[in-house]
Amino acid sequence: MTVEIITIGDELLIGHTADTNAQWMARFLSDKGHRVQRITSLPDTPEAIFWELASAQKRSSALLVTGGLGPTRDDVTRRAIEQFFGAAWQMNDQVYRRLETYLAERGYGVSRLNREQAKTPEGARVFINQVGTAPGLGLEKDGCCYYFMPGVPAEMRDLMEKAVAGELNRPAGNEYYRYQIIVTQGLPEAHLAQKLKDYEKNLPAQLDLAYLPGSGLVRIRLSGRGKDEKQLIQLLDEKLAELKAVASPYIVHIGEESLEQLIGQKLAGMDRTLATAESCTGGSIAQRITSVPGSSRYFRGAAVTYSNGIKMRLLGVAEPTLHEHGAVSRQVVEEMARGALDLFQVDYAVAVSGIAGPTGDTPTKSVGTTWIAVASEKGVHARRFVFGKDRVLNIQKATNTALVLLKRLIWEEI
Repeated sequence: MTVEIITIGDELLIGHTADTNAQWMARFLSDKGHRVQRITSLPDTPEAIFWELASAQKRSSALLVTGGLGPTRDDVTRRAIEQFFGAAWQMNDQVYRRLETYLAERGYGVSRLNREQAKTPEGARVFINQVGTAPGLGLEKDGCCYYFMPGVPAEMRDLMEKAVAGELNRPAGNEYYRYQIIVTQGLPEAHLAQKLKDYEKNLPAQLDLAYLPGSGLVRIRLSGRGKDEKQLIQLLDEKLAELKAVASPYIVHIGEESLEQLIGQKLAGMDRTLATAESCTGGSIAQRITSVPGSSRYFRGAAVTYSNGIKMRLLGVAEPTLHEHGAVSRQVVEEMARGALDLFQVDYAVAVSGIAGPTGDTPTKSVGTTWIAVASEKGVHARRFVFGKDRVLNIQKATNTALVLLKRLIWEEI
């Protein structure tokens, strides 16, 4: 099925809010075999919404709209629906009871504005919102299906998964979409594409290769569409094996799990523990690791040692080492990693020290210079990287690279 996505809100167009709804919906729909052919963001004006609803029906089988269904004055999607479909709004008892219960559980009564949210267009299919107040709506006009959902991400996702996905699958299902994600590090996007040039040239027409670079990693998406699911999966597996043969030195892992999820699964399964010692990353490695549910099973703690004095007092970095080599050096991160092993009494440790920028460079060490060490009882391994001039990107790249080095050490020692 060909699908379009519309997200509504002035906050999207002036850059105050990132449009995560469109990204999530496009991924969700593509994974289910639908073709997303357009994503549009619109201001909070009924006229703009009306004209987009009218033009989209000439291009697509279904249109998914998020935003503007709330109780405040700037929520204008309801007015556009009334104008476009010519449907009268009427009180929906089921929606009102759900709204009443939802608000009572939070200590509130139903306000006048909330009561308006319990009204739905005559003839609409109504999808009860289990995590918010505004219901989802399904309407049809001139052969096009329209689905309206709240703009709050959690509410939209719940309605998409529990209601809209089933609606879309009624006419769809005659084409399968499958893909594999390959995470790489060590070659920039252009160099990786050059290495895979012959491989990509020989891909069957139904398969596609896309490069998704970001913060020190390049993700490759190998995808395809076909009417025979078994045949499509077999073809993808064959071409994935060929890709691995060409790019194996640079492949970190295959799949959609994050590095921190993979590391966590492995440590939990091995009953091993981990700690971090961070300087320029300011705790971002620990944050990534602890973002995984259950990380308390294997993560013991983090030492954010931004100053030299704290590096010495907490991690036991020797003062002569700092004076002779500087905080951004192989010797210092190795001592930081050993110190973290001892301080937290863990099996693995990762340490980072660098010049995040935009200032702080020296004649011998430019902004972006970063040393990363990973350690276990078997030894310490450290590497130097030079990432760039942007502070935020340097921190992100250092964090990703530290997790890559940690993953490789753990897998090598299994």
